[in-house]
Amino acid sequence: MSGDLLEAGHVTKSFAIGGLFGRGHFNAVDDVSFTVQAGRPEILAIIGESGSGKTTLARMILNTLAPTSGAIRFRGEELLEVRGRKRRLDFMRQVQPILQNPYEAFNPLRRVDRYLYASAVRLAGAQSQKARDEAVDAALQKVGLSLAEVKGRFPHELSGGQLQRTAIARALISSPALIVADEPVSMVDASLRMSIVNLFQRLRDELQVSILYITHDLATAYYISDRVIIMQKGKVVETGPAREVLIHPQHPYSILLKESVLSPDDVGRGRLTLEHDGEAMRLERIVR
Repeated sequence: MSGDLLEAGHVTKSFAIGGLFGRGHFNAVDDVSFTVQAGRPEILAIIGESGSGKTTLARMILNTLAPTSGAIRFRGEELLEVRGRKRRLDFMRQVQPILQNPYEAFNPLRRVDRYLYASAVRLAGAQSQKARDEAVDAALQKVGLSLAEVKGRFPHELSGGQLQRTAIARALISSPALIVADEPVSMVDASLRMSIVNLFQRLRDELQVSILYITHDLATAYYISDRVIIMQKGKVVETGPAREVLIHPQHPYSILLKESVLSPDDVGRGRLTLEHDGEAMRLERIVR
């Protein structure tokens, strides 16, 4: 559809499995369809426990894994047709990943600013040192940091929160239209988690960036998402406005997720309590 930024149409990804009794296959992603509209930036959360297929789906959206059947289109172009260095670079400028563990995104023996400068040259066309400095500093400013704070420093010299914000800044250098964030707060201390998800909301509102927020953290999904997709064993079992789905789930699996929330005693140990229209939701990372 011409009005879609991203369209997944009946996407399936199968993997072969072996054993004593012969080979078979399983569908890590099974007939998944959804769209993200162009011109209407949103945070779409894809929720599911480990093995639900959400990370496999993210890899296909990032064009690092091909679907077995179905199609994923970005701005109307099927990703399987994105071939050649120039077209791949153009796609990378528009669609950027944020990974789960910021310490795995940066080589511990390499200074962090080297990654930022490389992105500025490759994806933003910044050739002079002045242009590189300006591009990197502008991206860091958007996440509450500056080039002066990270220049010359190694990953271990930054806190987990600083390093994840640096990873987000790296993704912003090319001014993408879509960010695919795979469990971006799961490795961040609870005290910093809300600052990261608040940052995603600002990116949506101020930079007009759409974000696919892949998570099993119901609390943050409820807090920041416009829409949610709930996946179980590769299938979409429920989708809709975030608060509607998470407060009044219809599918048995979605209901189970909500009913699996922690007790009030656990809330007192730092879990998050959310309230919507007078109905309290005690949600945390209930599936692992």
